[in-house]
Amino acid sequence: MAAAESMPELAMKPPRLGHPNLGLGVGLRTVHFSHILRAQPEVDWFEIISENFIDSQGRPRYVLEQIAERYRVVMHGVSMSIGSTDPLDFEYLAKLKRLAGEINAHWISDHLCWTGVAGRNSHDLLPIPFNEETLRHAVERIRIVQDFLERPLVLENPSSYVTFADSTMTEWEFLTRMAEDADCGLLLDVNNVYVSSVNHDFDPHEFVESVPHHRVVQVHLAGHTNCGTHLIDTHDGEVIDPVWELYRKAHRLTGGVSTLLEWDASIPPFEVVHHEVLKAKRHMSEQLETTEAVPRPATPRETAVPHPLHFVAPEVE
Repeated sequence: MAAAESMPELAMKPPRLGHPNLGLGVGLRTVHFSHILRAQPEVDWFEIISENFIDSQGRPRYVLEQIAERYRVVMHGVSMSIGSTDPLDFEYLAKLKRLAGEINAHWISDHLCWTGVAGRNSHDLLPIPFNEETLRHAVERIRIVQDFLERPLVLENPSSYVTFADSTMTEWEFLTRMAEDADCGLLLDVNNVYVSSVNHDFDPHEFVESVPHHRVVQVHLAGHTNCGTHLIDTHDGEVIDPVWELYRKAHRLTGGVSTLLEWDASIPPFEVVHHEVLKAKRHMSEQLETTEAVPRPATPRETAVPHPLHFVAPEVE
């Protein structure tokens, strides 16, 4: 674990695993397809849900190809199941690799979790225990995946709702050792950090301070639902102040990395989603120029999209 005194030095290292800072991006969702094609908004980049496009053709693939011609794109998956005991799905990995080449994706990311077992996919991001056995298992699978994809894998910290009795280390200790041993990148979801910190009663700032900042390739922002006794990562609504505070710290410690806003339930018009991620400019360190707040559009929400999170199947028109 990095000592506090060494954090500024880590933040000054070259771009993470060769990946550039793409700026401020938005998750690509089907309800915004027509607006994006028509208005060509000034967005730095888009993140796609890999599973929504690896087997799709027709309008979804047409829209993606049009967007990939105009914008930088990264791929974010929910089915790699790095933590599962099932064999790796090389047919799925081949589809990821092929799509990444076709749209010139800057990187491929997924989650530190398992999504299924015995050949069944739960379509949920299920937690893993943080111990030596699980660490060895995850590192071995990450190395295999990276060799197959011929590129570094970027893994996200998911939100969690249970604590394993046989965990022997903190999540940030696990992530640190995993990233260094497997030589992979990290996607730091600061909303997930906050959600898990409330659910498990740990200090979210210690989490952000302790991960290896030179391996953080990307940051996720999102809203969540407060259920009183616990929080749920619903990606619904605006980012709250404590999460912005974590983002400010992450931005300072990493030196600034690609930042993306996720909004997956009750999705509002594109301008509202874009406006929310642009708020990140207010929270960036003083090394960047201060920009004025973008006026928020007073427009109603367009539609509601049900869970599971991330997985929003493309519409075929």
